[in-house]
Amino acid sequence: MIRPVRALPVLVLVGLLAACGGQSHDPEAQPARSSSAGLPSGTADAGEQAANVKSAATGQTCIDCHGAGGNVPIDPTYPKIGGQFRDYLAHSLQAYRDGDREHALMSQQAAGLSDQQIADLAAYFAAQPSQLRDLRGAHDR
Repeated sequence: MIRPVRALPVLVLVGLLAACGGQSHDPEAQPARSSSAGLPSGTADAGEQAANVKSAATGQTCIDCHGAGGNVPIDPTYPKIGGQFRDYLAHSLQAYRDGDREHALMSQQAAGLSDQQIADLAAYFAAQPSQLRDLRGAHDR
């Protein structure tokens, strides 16, 4: 006979395992909403189209300044955004759009973007091959 006190931890464990059942634990699975930007899911295909649309405010596309795949900026002071983290890109675009971050071109470029457009652009540029690197050893001689 099993004593009720000893059976309790087993029942709790079984209950916890049952509560977790059915949930995806796949780290590659995309959430329905961005983990930290609170945006709808974006798609790289829609983002690629949006990246090639000229802004009414600036007459520029994302590609005009950041280059093919976001990795060939026309000015060395413009960032390479291809392969950057999706949430970082989304937060940056939201901040430019909302006036929390300012840049002469980017503030105007992002001003009219919807949440869906931001999510799509972030998905597109995040999906590009990365040419990002850290600065380890950059100043060693």
